[in-house]
Amino acid sequence: MTKISCRQICFIMLIYTAVSKFIIYPTYLSYYTGRDLLFSALINFAVQGVIVWSVSYLCSRTDKTFFGLLKDTFGNIFARIIFGLFALFFLLATINPLFEQKLYVHDIFYDTVPSLMIFLPVFFFLVYASAKPFLNIGRCADICLPLFLLSMLLILVMSLHEVKFDNFLPVFTQPKKIFSSSLASVFRFIEPAYLLMFMGRFRYKKGDAAKITISYIGGAVFVLVVLAAFYGIYGDVAPTRHFAISKISLFFPAIDLVGRIDLLALYVLEITMLFALVLNIQLAIECIAQCTGYENRAVLSVAVNAVFFLILIFCDNKYNAISTLFSKWMWIVFLIFANLIPLASWFLRKKNEED
Repeated sequence: MTKISCRQICFIMLIYTAVSKFIIYPTYLSYYTGRDLLFSALINFAVQGVIVWSVSYLCSRTDKTFFGLLKDTFGNIFARIIFGLFALFFLLATINPLFEQKLYVHDIFYDTVPSLMIFLPVFFFLVYASAKPFLNIGRCADICLPLFLLSMLLILVMSLHEVKFDNFLPVFTQPKKIFSSSLASVFRFIEPAYLLMFMGRFRYKKGDAAKITISYIGGAVFVLVVLAAFYGIYGDVAPTRHFAISKISLFFPAIDLVGRIDLLALYVLEITMLFALVLNIQLAIECIAQCTGYENRAVLSVAVNAVFFLILIFCDNKYNAISTLFSKWMWIVFLIFANLIPLASWFLRKKNEED
């Protein structure tokens, strides 16, 4: 049953945690909380870090998959229903990042070409990558780690010298908005749900829970550094700057001499962003397969991505409405599936009856 290693899970927690929050999240926080954006992000990361540790540690108490825990506790039918709901959850969790990617790719790389046309090759990649078996998830993480570290090193080296830390003073000017924006951002934090899907699919060794949690904290640190660089550079005008990761390196002195050398790093980072997007779809397909018993992932990948493509067509230019819907209402769904259910999984039957 082992299909992924703890090392690869750590890479996923580090890389995908970070890249999934680089595009619109900094602009959103700077708009609602201003110079207190770091505190809002810290609340989310602290809560999620505890849940990540909880699920990771649960893996040391059982060798069952999450489906196996549900099946042994409530029966096969109930387990299939829950996995059907998780399939819908992962599909829902893909919608907002998908629109962010479309806007980001169009604005940063091909702003003179119609957005749907330039995003079409991305869909071919999504269809191909999403059809791969579960083992592929770990291999993709292995590929993404050096790409992520190299691109982030270049971007941060080109950015941090422009940060003005007095932009963050005074602090705690809007304490109520710190907590409200954290709640509205819950839909961006789904990493504990990933770990539920990885449960029982890797061989747990002593200390792995700490390694996974530290890796998640590492991803959080990268996000906090990007948030600090973004607001430290732009200050009060940060809410008007979209796609933060592409904006923080614009003032690097060498750009005036040799051109947009930062685009090379952004191209490399985009690869890891796409694999992070693929992970949601792969897990949705895995849940559909568990729920229905239908194992042809190629067919499922085509069907799922066709739905997403239709959503993009019919909801083109409606990202603001989608983002508002997610921040105002979808936090409830994500709170249940990425917070409450992972914690409640401790109450499932972890041992076999004969144990």
